[in-house]
Amino acid sequence: MKKEYLAEMIGTMVLVLMGCGTAVSLNCGVDTASVVGTAVAFGLAVVAMAYTIGGISGCHINPAITLGCLISKRISPKDAGMYMVFQVIGAFIGSGLLALLVSQVGAAGTQTGANSCANGPVAACIVETILTFVFVLVVLGTTDSKKGAGNFAGLAIGLSLILVHLVGIHYTGTSVNPARSIAPAVFEGGDALSQLWAFIVGPFAGAALAAVVWNCIAGCCKNED
Repeated sequence: MKKEYLAEMIGTMVLVLMGCGTAVSLNCGVDTASVVGTAVAFGLAVVAMAYTIGGISGCHINPAITLGCLISKRISPKDAGMYMVFQVIGAFIGSGLLALLVSQVGAAGTQTGANSCANGPVAACIVETILTFVFVLVVLGTTDSKKGAGNFAGLAIGLSLILVHLVGIHYTGTSVNPARSIAPAVFEGGDALSQLWAFIVGPFAGAALAAVVWNCIAGCCKNED
């Protein structure tokens, strides 16, 4: 097993455990405190992992980001596929640990922090597409080898994830990450599982669009240089 794959598995596990764990601890509410707390938790988890495993795997910990990097030719198709596999595995480990913790303390609310489609799966898919586009565009821009933010990339990415959560939690619970949605939905079952497609299609569509837009922007800047 390549160390990059293991790093992606561990990073995604931490993201799901900490982010979804916070949502569960706050009873998955849509009140101001719950929204802000959950958004900050996901952002901090990304920042922490970016500076922990970023030097090993790039800290994608999100199949949508991996797709964006693939389209931008920053990763090989083989590694992209393996990244996604291990990201999902990590998400299942994180969800399993969270379900175990919840079962021990009897926390209220959803057991795994699964996403919800308050306005229907089609609307959720549109929201997830837009939010993922913004998030992945930030990732691609800040991590660009020539035009990126260097050592500040992890902080910028984490803050942008907080931002998209603040916008999206009311509508979808915010995923922008297929792995983060797949595992909790499997554990949760019911509506979370039947609506899962929206949280896979939306993020992948948004990531692909972000990659195309960034390639155009970066290409234009290169021509000007």
